[in-house]
Amino acid sequence: MRLHPLTSLAAAGSTAIITTAAAYLPLSLAVIMAAAGLAAWAGTLRRLLPAAAAILVPLCLSLLVLHGLFFPEGRTVLAEWGPARVTSEGVSFALQRAAQLSAAVLVLLVFSFSVSVPDLAAALSAKGVHGRFAFVLASTLTLLPAITSRLERIRQAQEARGLVIRRGLRARAAAFHLQAVPLVSALVEDAALRAAALDARGFGSAGPRTSYRDVPDRPWERGLRIVLLLAAAMTVAARLLPAGA
Repeated sequence: MRLHPLTSLAAAGSTAIITTAAAYLPLSLAVIMAAAGLAAWAGTLRRLLPAAAAILVPLCLSLLVLHGLFFPEGRTVLAEWGPARVTSEGVSFALQRAAQLSAAVLVLLVFSFSVSVPDLAAALSAKGVHGRFAFVLASTLTLLPAITSRLERIRQAQEARGLVIRRGLRARAAAFHLQAVPLVSALVEDAALRAAALDARGFGSAGPRTSYRDVPDRPWERGLRIVLLLAAAMTVAARLLPAGA
């Protein structure tokens, strides 16, 4: 039985919010394993792993460098190089944050790789979202795998032209600039072509609409979405209220 696209979106979004707000390492690890299991069950694990690695590896490394070396509350020093100190508290904090980030990214990627864009666009339109905006929003929610694959093709093309990424912050920043500019240009061009195609098909016109794609929305799924959103809101509130008291 296939879930309604909005139910899948609510499940992915609320799981990411709850995991981030809870800041509990066993929960983050459980969500990571569950996301990997769902991707394996759906047959998308081989496509999901490269996309997840492209996003998470640099972010997790930056967390380890930032908190592992410069954690102000660190007391147990494991190694020291001038002003930089590796502390067990900093490494533990970085690993917890990396696990939270990995869990949130993985559940959103699982949703992105499994949802049907036409079904999601039809579901959003049925809920009153403007037709063109619904399609653009649905496409954006599922665009991350395409961005990562396009970035990989740009990197391979530039390496074939002689690009060599050397060590050092300046060299890596220059390489990032060389890859980011064509990626952003290509995304802007795709957005312009997509907007023109949508306008040509009447997505921008006003008036009543008829959808020829039926996406069943079962009553229990509508109730489940409410429960998921309330659970996410309550988790965030429970996290914020003690800090404000």
